[in-house]
Amino acid sequence: MLINHKEVGKFMIRSMTGFGRGKSQADGREFLVEIKTVNHRYCDIYIKLPRQISFLEDKVREVIGKSISRGKVDVFISYDDFSEDSKNILIDEGLAKTYIKSVEYLRDKYGLKDDISVSLIAKFPDILKVEKSEQDEDKIWVLLHEALSQALDALINMRQVEGEGLRIDLLERADVIEKVVREISIRAPEVVKEYKCKLENRIKEILEQQVIDENRMAMEVAIFADRCNIDEELVRLGSHIKQLRHTLNNNDSDQPVGRKLDFLLQEMNREINTIGSKANDLSITQNVVEIKSELEKIREQIQNIE
Repeated sequence: MLINHKEVGKFMIRSMTGFGRGKSQADGREFLVEIKTVNHRYCDIYIKLPRQISFLEDKVREVIGKSISRGKVDVFISYDDFSEDSKNILIDEGLAKTYIKSVEYLRDKYGLKDDISVSLIAKFPDILKVEKSEQDEDKIWVLLHEALSQALDALINMRQVEGEGLRIDLLERADVIEKVVREISIRAPEVVKEYKCKLENRIKEILEQQVIDENRMAMEVAIFADRCNIDEELVRLGSHIKQLRHTLNNNDSDQPVGRKLDFLLQEMNREINTIGSKANDLSITQNVVEIKSELEKIREQIQNIE
């Protein structure tokens, strides 16, 4: 069952990729509307429609703009009008009279057979002209709006289905990152302890078992611990992960979340880069590489979210 975009109360996570088609017909008129969307930083709407209904382009753009906020939107509208009042036949009586006089002149001058008839006159150029009648704008817009709404409903339904797939994938990647962050949190205090042991052993070797200056030792360890302290970065990274998960699970605003997710990702990248620059440990460095790999995958997915 398609989701009616006009009745959606809470904004779901949506992909920017989708397709929708709508069709309406009445009284010999028929509309076919197709809408295709792909990724784009902003909302870029391109509308292709027949010239005789070009006056409706602004209305079409307005309706689409209320339902789509990001993505490149291609709209194709075809219109057939076979209604009885769609065309008028115009008779150029002055031109017909001139043709008749000319034919009569040739008849009299050359003694031709008199076979002037309606069918003969009608064959002369420009005697009869087919003219399209004025469009009933309100009636046509109602019919077009019906097809447009169907296409938008189908499009948004597809974008929401794909968005749900993206949401699940992002949550799984957030779980992976959170797990690795916990590993870093556990490992970080051990780095300082190991550094202290290595420093003690080196000093003992240099001093050949002489007494070590404990104060100097404590100062060196404190300087190292401060230089490689990543507690604040880990706390902020953990906070960003929670915000990411909250945004994906509890989006009750009426605005798209793509830009917000993009901002969170930038902040997560900032923190993990700082951790990587401070880390003085092979294990933590490997953890950082793993997290950056997941963040890159998240970045690619977020590019698809409205």
